[in-house]
Amino acid sequence: MHRTLADDLSRLPDLLQSARDFAVREVTGLAERPVVRLDRAPDRVALPDQGTGAEGALARFAEHWAPGFSGSAGPRYLGFVTGGATPASVAGDWLTAAYDQNVSGAGGSWAAALERETVAWLRELFGLGEAHSGAFVTGATVSNTVGLAVAREWLGERLGVDVSREGVAALGPVEVLSGSPHSSVAKALSVLGIGRDRLRQVPVLDGREAVDVEALEAALAALDGRPAVVVANAGTVNTVDFDDLRAIAALKERYGFWLHVDAAFGGFAALSPAYAHLVAGLDAADSVCVDLHKWLNVPYDAAVQFTRRRDLQVRVFHNASPYLGLPTGEPDFVHLTPENSRRLRALPAWFSLVAYGRAGHREIVERSVDLAARFGAGVCALDGLRLLAPVRLNVVCFTLADDPTQERVGALAEAVAASGEAFLTPTVYGGVPALRAAFSNWRTSPADGERVLKALTAALSG
Repeated sequence: MHRTLADDLSRLPDLLQSARDFAVREVTGLAERPVVRLDRAPDRVALPDQGTGAEGALARFAEHWAPGFSGSAGPRYLGFVTGGATPASVAGDWLTAAYDQNVSGAGGSWAAALERETVAWLRELFGLGEAHSGAFVTGATVSNTVGLAVAREWLGERLGVDVSREGVAALGPVEVLSGSPHSSVAKALSVLGIGRDRLRQVPVLDGREAVDVEALEAALAALDGRPAVVVANAGTVNTVDFDDLRAIAALKERYGFWLHVDAAFGGFAALSPAYAHLVAGLDAADSVCVDLHKWLNVPYDAAVQFTRRRDLQVRVFHNASPYLGLPTGEPDFVHLTPENSRRLRALPAWFSLVAYGRAGHREIVERSVDLAARFGAGVCALDGLRLLAPVRLNVVCFTLADDPTQERVGALAEAVAASGEAFLTPTVYGGVPALRAAFSNWRTSPADGERVLKALTAALSG
């Protein structure tokens, strides 16, 4: 039956109820659905000429596409660093779509003020002072890009160049130093025109992913006063290692550099008194990246970026148009991030922070760390596996005890995924092919950890 927009609008309460009922069935069954789907997706079909209305679209989706969606929001998806979505954040996300606010400016809506309140709460949560301002972005990659874009403008300030007007070529070669940079840093440098090859990896401590601060100081001294960018890590993806942020910050007193800290998920260590020392010194950073769809457990996509130099951020990102207005006083968000049109990403985070507070989110972090420790002990107890690094926080990095070739480790990962019980991502650590299990989903329980260990055991014997 052909339906029009007017038909759907007249039946909107019923349609939303149908979507709600379907979503409830999917979410309540999330823990038992296959964690990943490796089979082939349906063939593409032609765009319908006459629509079936929202009810027909829901029916078609439920039949043809929903069965193939992964359980990545569920408790045994341990790949990458993937959170779930707390109930409150799901409610907030639904309302985000319902209100459909464009949070580019503050005119005519309180949405921008809500985002600023949420940013202020997050700043406090991560132990940053009021000198840091922030904004929501899509994820850690854009957060790193924004931070490094502001760093690029700072380099111009030091060298007497207005990069936002003259272009990055006016800077000449740029030095970016880091011990174990995430791949998104190199991507950001490419996007910013600085170049991937300008990223210089500084030696790390023996058996660690944390930068050797003495080696970093030597590299800075060799620049002979030329300003540089240092990218420090607060939680590496393989072993959740942390650079000594206080020691690096102390170097700023003697050498001219911009300190950007990639704290995409490691920044959440600040929530727990037991682990907050790992991010001591974070407030000294000039810019900070934190991802929220990881350990804050809000829906994709959501991250936040912080910087001490909002004036330079405005210089980079301001949108010069008469109808948008000039960035004066408290700049609109359109002048702070790459986007002009912006979804109200802050609302799901606001809902989750209000619903569960500091204590609730601290409990998620501490429980995740405990689960990782339990899982690491389980890996050690399994014949055929060994840890490649200590379990420092919420990621377990391990490999085959014998002959851990890329092919054999990859086959183990594929067998676990094919079981539908769990998903782990492959990596290479210290030159050894390995697997990673990252615990950051609020749903994950000790029983889920045991199920993943059983899936590994079955894959090893298969």
